[in-house]
Amino acid sequence: MSDVHAWQAQSLLLDYPDERLLARLELLQRVADTLPEPVGAPLLRFLDHLGRTPAPALSADYVSTFDNQKRCCPYLTYYAHGDTRKRGMALLRLKQAYAGVGMRLVDDELPDHLAVLLEFAAASPDAGRALLLEYRAGLELLRLALRESHSPWAHVLESVSATLPALRGDERDAVARLVAQGPPAEQVGLAPFAPPEYMPVPEYLPPQQSGGHR
Repeated sequence: MSDVHAWQAQSLLLDYPDERLLARLELLQRVADTLPEPVGAPLLRFLDHLGRTPAPALSADYVSTFDNQKRCCPYLTYYAHGDTRKRGMALLRLKQAYAGVGMRLVDDELPDHLAVLLEFAAASPDAGRALLLEYRAGLELLRLALRESHSPWAHVLESVSATLPALRGDERDAVARLVAQGPPAEQVGLAPFAPPEYMPVPEYLPPQQSGGHR
């Protein structure tokens, strides 16, 4: 049950920081206080940041982070499918899953935004957890990118990751491939996902692989 409360809180905190969110800070703090330490402590750090940062600065930082930095993309199917036809099918499948529990999106809302996926997970925990695990590589890359850029939203991603099992070997490999290669693309001649010097190095890589990039 704690995961459901965590996903509800994380969903709200990954949405645009408008007046409605700021009015819920006290409630969200009470929720975070009830969560296991690995899940709740990062949320409390982020809530502290929200409470002491002026609203215009929060809004500007959110846009700068999630709208203007491709490597901090909150749309998880992008990491798995890039700008390919498969992404359209993945978005449709998500919409169908949400409709199955009566969750309807507004016209301009994409179903693969992490905040939306967490909202679904809170409403349908088993199915939601399965989707979070399906897109785990992208979720972890987003967490690493936010941490590397010293974004306060990295705390929320740390909390999300803490609700999921530890990465297995194949999942670590998937994250490493995504860092190195970027999302798939159908077009020939596109620029890489990001220059290597701008990509975060996963902490799990052994020193001989990561030492030259730090």
